[in-house]
Formats: sequence, C-alpha cells, structure tokens
Amino acid sequence: MAFFGAVRQGRKDDLELGKGLWRRAHDRFHRGLDRYHQVLEGVDDDQLYNELVEIANELAALLPRVRAVCVEAQKRAPSDGLDVPGALAGVHRALSKAGNSLATTAEAAAMLRLAVGPVPVGALSVQRRADAVFEQVADAERLLAGNNPN
Repeated sequence: MAFFGAVRQGRKDDLELGKGLWRRAHDRFHRGLDRYHQVLEGVDDDQLYNELVEIANELAALLPRVRAVCVEAQKRAPSDGLDVPGALAGVHRALSKAGNSLATTAEAAAMLRLAVGPVPVGALSVQRRADAVFEQVADAERLLAGNNPN
C-alpha cells in the first residue's frame, strides 16, 4: 500500500511543483530534514537528544512553508528545467541557502553526536545553524510576497 501512496504523492508533486527548479528546491529541503532526523537516531545523551528533537520539530514545521513557496513560485514561473527565472531569482537563492543551511545544521548535529563526554553548551551550535534556516525560509516568503503580480 505504501508504494501506491508514494506514486500518488509523486504525481501530486509533479503537478504542484513541476519537475524543474522548484521541485528540486523542495526536495532538497525535504532530504535535509530526513538527514537531520537520521542523525538523531544515534544520539545517546538524553538531554542532548531532547534539545535536538526540539530543533528537529521546529525545522519540520518549515516544510509546509517551503512547499507553499515552491508551489506558488511554480505557478508564477513554471519550471521544467534548471533555468532560474529572473523575477524570482531572489526566492530561489533564499531557498537554496535554506537547503544548504539545513544540511550544515544536520552536520552540526552529527558532530555533537560524535562528541566524547558531556557537551558543555548543548545544542547551541545546532540552534545557531537552524536559526539561519528559519531566516532564509522567511526571506523566500518575503521575496515571493514582494514579487506578487496581483
């Protein structure tokens, strides 16, 4: 049954996000979230784990916002390739930065997981990187709203 659900979701994604630039931006963000959650599986320290899970929940709450930006961008500037539409270049840049920052957030969490002994500042380094993701998603939303053709 899960196979058919994945097929249906793929068709829905193709319809809403296209197969180009905006789909790639969305999928990259989604993969970054998956990576972050995979890192959580190896955390032994309960306090650190709880801090990282809280950050994970906040980051996961961004996915519907990223999807909404990508869906709207696909409506305004449909993409089936990798060419960045000039009018929405800033939106794409912000989404790309958010994907990169999410990857570095997962990397920072992995480094904490591998730390020997107690971590004196907890997940502070991960939170700082996550804050950049929040800002960049907000930037993408702001830029898309500022580029509203209505």
